[in-house]
Amino acid sequence: MAMLTNRKLSLFLLLANLFIPFLGIGLVIPIMPAYMRELGLTGEIMGYLIASFSCAQLLVSPIAGVWVDRIGRKKMIIYGLFIFAFSEFLFGIGSHVSVLFISRVLGGVSAAFIMPAVTAFVADITTSEERPQAMGYVSAAISAGFIIGPGVGGFVADLGLRAPFFLAAAIAAVAAVSSVFVLKEPLSPAQLEANARNKIKLDFGAELKKSLQPAYFAPLLIVFVLAFGLSAYETMFGLFVSEKFNFSPRDISIIITVGTVFGFVAQIAFFGRIIEKLGEKRLIQGTLIFAALFIALSVVISRYWLVMVVTFVVFLACDLLRPALTTLLSRLAGKEQGFVAGMNSTYTSLGNIIGPTLAGILFDWNINLPYIFAAFILIAGFVMSVFWKEQQLDAADASESAGSQTNNGGAGTK
Repeated sequence: MAMLTNRKLSLFLLLANLFIPFLGIGLVIPIMPAYMRELGLTGEIMGYLIASFSCAQLLVSPIAGVWVDRIGRKKMIIYGLFIFAFSEFLFGIGSHVSVLFISRVLGGVSAAFIMPAVTAFVADITTSEERPQAMGYVSAAISAGFIIGPGVGGFVADLGLRAPFFLAAAIAAVAAVSSVFVLKEPLSPAQLEANARNKIKLDFGAELKKSLQPAYFAPLLIVFVLAFGLSAYETMFGLFVSEKFNFSPRDISIIITVGTVFGFVAQIAFFGRIIEKLGEKRLIQGTLIFAALFIALSVVISRYWLVMVVTFVVFLACDLLRPALTTLLSRLAGKEQGFVAGMNSTYTSLGNIIGPTLAGILFDWNINLPYIFAAFILIAGFVMSVFWKEQQLDAADASESAGSQTNNGGAGTK
């Protein structure tokens, strides 16, 4: 009983630790128009600012994925939280755009440490039967950061434009200290020593090349498509509604928070059932096409309540798509949980770099272009998933079935 309680406490803290970096990402969304006015920034510069976070995450993630296996999940989480706390504090005191860029780079490094470490930690402490639900919780923690972040950013900004970042820094510091005392490293000293002796070249190109294996590449490519489309949508949302409808930071916070909180609840309550009924293939394809259609619809609507409804559908679709992909990748990973979690973070970062960068450039040309382009990318992802269904997913399912039969046979022998 005590072991079960400790495991639940560890899982809760792990999810909180993953929630915090994405809270920091979400904080900037509703106050972005105010930052533009204060610092005289263009949409393009704001896109670069947001993309710098993901660029750092991209470069560090392959290395972090190796370190997760070599120095342990717990240490990587704690290091990441302390770095994140400092990055948020730095953003809060920054008065020049160069300081803001440094802050976001450090934030990306922290996310690269935390995300694969938490994912691998959760995989270690759950059984194969528990893992789909646990991975749903992991994705929900990420979604919760995006939900609460804009709400906190919009409302706490009433105390000062930079107050939300000081709050995020304090929360991250508390989480880091709590992790020191609560979390217990799931890998034994012998496992860590064996992983340390395994000489792995920290070669970014080699890691990416390994991710091109047929079993991994198709789902990772859709991870990229999801991150690309959603980050382009989210990055320009505040600027889009502020420019087009003259919405305030508080208006933006309400729309994003209300629109996404229902998606978060649906993810927690119904994800497992939907997976059982539709399977990963159909769920991935359906959510891709729904997200694309409703992002495109954002361009032609004008009423406040319609903006909220469309935002809800977009985030609901993406909130269901993300755990479906994460669950599939975890199932395919086998003993390479650290590597696959790192590549998941890497491909997410690629999408989060290119999405905001292009969205910022397109926004300066025409405020509708980022949404049109994001919708097009998601439709391309849907088309790709149709071919993937026949060529890759069925093979993955067959492989899992064969593995299950082998395990059952081994259990019977014992």
